[in-house]
Amino acid sequence: MSGLLQIGLLVFPRVTQLDLTGPAQVFSSLPDVTVHLIWKRIEPVPSDSVIALMPTVTFADCPQLDVICVPGGYGTDELMLDEDVLAFLRKQEKGATYVTSVCTGSLVLGAAGLLKGYRAATHWTARDALPYFGAELSQERVCIDRNRMTGGGITAGIDFALTLVSMLRGRAAAEMIQLRMEYNPAPPFAAGSPDTAPAAIVAAMKERVAPAQARRLEFVRKAVQRQG
Repeated sequence: MSGLLQIGLLVFPRVTQLDLTGPAQVFSSLPDVTVHLIWKRIEPVPSDSVIALMPTVTFADCPQLDVICVPGGYGTDELMLDEDVLAFLRKQEKGATYVTSVCTGSLVLGAAGLLKGYRAATHWTARDALPYFGAELSQERVCIDRNRMTGGGITAGIDFALTLVSMLRGRAAAEMIQLRMEYNPAPPFAAGSPDTAPAAIVAAMKERVAPAQARRLEFVRKAVQRQG
């Protein structure tokens, strides 16, 4: 795509900041791009870490976006039932070139009815929730199905954003951003996936997140009921 691009990322309470700031760093490295951080009001929004995020535009004032992205985080539970958020996503979807998410942001797209019949990815702890919305679960780190692009958990947001840049502006543009960011992962441990992490670590993490998973499924079921 040529010309000025409008890319928007949703900001909301208890967003996982790396879900948002990873892609935002990639997108902001492109020329002729306006990156919007979108929320209901212009006020600091607490993330799930010590970092607060400042929206740049409200739902009411946001222009039509070429790319709309929903990051993840524990705050997505409430977003699945937030009619203001869901209506905004449905409105933007009609004119967007790409409708995207990172991590559990895909559940919010699902709650808005935007993933039915699409393959989609999410954080590994939310894979049981995604099919409730009529999506076909993908375990890819970056899943592309027509104009839907969904990333896996948290750090996958950087891979997702670089992949999308390659589709928007070509591979060379994406590779230059990757080089500028020195994005050359060499993790100290092979524990970044339940498929490779030690069994004891996977079991301990599953036990830790079980209450949050149960809470999430309650919100998912309520969102599905609202869809009828």
